[in-house]
Amino acid sequence: MKKCLFSVSYGGFWGQQALSLEQFIVRAKELGYQGIEIMCKRPHLYPFEVTDNEIKKIKDLLQENKIEVACMAAYTNFTAGGNSKEVPFVDLQVSYIKEIARIAQLLDCPLIRIFTGYHNPFEPYEVQRETCVKAIKQCCDAAKDFGVTIGIQNHHDIAVDTRSLLELFYEIDKPNLGLMVDAWSIVLRNENIEEALDLVKGRVVFTTVADYVILPRYKFRPNLVNYERQEPPLVRAVPMGEGVLDYKRYFSALQSNGYDGWVSYEMCSPMRGGGSRENLDKCADRFIKFMKEKKFC
Repeated sequence: MKKCLFSVSYGGFWGQQALSLEQFIVRAKELGYQGIEIMCKRPHLYPFEVTDNEIKKIKDLLQENKIEVACMAAYTNFTAGGNSKEVPFVDLQVSYIKEIARIAQLLDCPLIRIFTGYHNPFEPYEVQRETCVKAIKQCCDAAKDFGVTIGIQNHHDIAVDTRSLLELFYEIDKPNLGLMVDAWSIVLRNENIEEALDLVKGRVVFTTVADYVILPRYKFRPNLVNYERQEPPLVRAVPMGEGVLDYKRYFSALQSNGYDGWVSYEMCSPMRGGGSRENLDKCADRFIKFMKEKKFC
């Protein structure tokens, strides 16, 4: 498997220090990464404002640093706007994906990450699911002419469960569609790692990883002189190997199913140690060392 760093980690969100995309490419090389995953929104690469000349400069920088673009990370929510159907939310997002696919081809990137949708309170679940099916079919068609695959990440509410995600995959039925799995999603939803990965065997085109601790929450009840447990617990990102995720099981299951692709490390929530450049670099470096120590890459 090959190591990849997600640019959202240095996007300036969640209190983290921001780097430009160009600075990030150089930093990923310095840290020892083979590839990057590019966040397709500001401040990194918003497809409707970047010029072809700027794309050429980015490609030259990638070649100079011998860094591959493993994935273009799109931000979609196909169930948005359930209470305002007059707005063409799906069409707008498909246009966004098409432009990312064009840029991906220029950067020799074969894959675009998408999400399904968050459940909204305005429509029945099945209506929202069908909206996602139709939208993803359109995304696949939009990306096809550029030789790009669409990968669904198990993140948003619709079809996030592995069995539901696989059923969605069957229903969409497009040759340039793959699945992207995150260990944290599987673990936080209490799925069995081996069973989940067995279900999607041969269909996984990318995996994203991070480590977390789970912190229970309580509310004091003075009338009972006791504490009431609150659900769900708080989840906090920590350096690889310091959290609750069993990556030996996860990577062993992936490899036993024949996966030998990209592993993308992300810091996309508040990190233990804060958001300074030094701490982000430390955590990104820790991932490299963790993968070498465990002989996963």
